Amino acid sequence: MAMNSKQPRKQRKERFTAPLHRRQKHVHVLLSPDLRKEHGKRNVQVKTGDTVKIMRGDHAGLEGLVEDVDLKRCQIKVAGASNFRADGTEVPRPIHPSNIMITKLLLDDERREKSISR
Repeated sequence: MAMNSKQPRKQRKERFTAPLHRRQKHVHVLLSPDLRKEHGKRNVQVKTGDTVKIMRGDHAGLEGLVEDVDLKRCQIKVAGASNFRADGTEVPRPIHPSNIMITKLLLDDERREKSISR
């Protein structure tokens, strides 16, 4: 997925109007140093069920399971990272993939194991 332009406005437009199969590249997340050595990769596509650590923001340092990955909005929801509404209800806080790091991979799928072990 190479950018055709150097202009920031066109790069943003390309990113925000990209089809879902190309947006999967946007939700790749850094691996922890231990997983990096083990698998020989720097980042991997995040999946529901992975354990991640939040690196930036109000919930920095929190570790939890990935509850939801939203390709349309390029957001990830992590268990334990939530906000409270004015009426007291708790809602999950969406987090950008650049602000998290995978600490434990969910390797229950053969296809995922093969894609990571390349």
